[in-house]
Amino acid sequence: MTETTDKPGISAAIIVAGGKVLMVRRRISEGELMWQFPAGGIEAGESAEEAAVRETLEETGLTVKAIRLLGERVHPKTHRLMSYTACDVLEGEARVADDDELDAVAWVAHGEIAKYVPYGLFAPVQEHLDEVLAR
Repeated sequence: MTETTDKPGISAAIIVAGGKVLMVRRRISEGELMWQFPAGGIEAGESAEEAAVRETLEETGLTVKAIRLLGERVHPKTHRLMSYTACDVLEGEARVADDDELDAVAWVAHGEIAKYVPYGLFAPVQEHLDEVLAR
C-alpha cells in the first residue's frame, strides 16, 4: 500500500475547450512531473471542486465552473492525495497568471497528451478525456 504524505491534498482541474485539454508547465518540476493540469493544495474548509476552480483562476486567469469530481487517488510519484475535477470555462483566456509557479500553458489535443504526460494519466481522467475529446 502506498502511503500519503501529511501535506494537504492536491486538487487538479481537467478543463476541456475547443476540443483540447488545458495543461500547465511547472517552473520547477516535481520529479518527472513537468506538464500537468492546473492544480494546487486544498485549503482548510474547501472542497476539492472549489480548490480546482480557485487554483485555475490563480494559475491561468481562467474562470471555470466545476462539473464533477472524476476521482481521487494517492499519486504514485508524489504520494500526495490527488482529486481530479472536470471543469468548463466560463470566461477568460488561459495564460501564465502565476509566473512563480508556471512558465507555460498549452491547449493539448487528445493525440498529443502522451507527449506531455508520457507516464500516462489516472484512468478516470483518461476515460473522461477519451469521451469528451473524441466527439
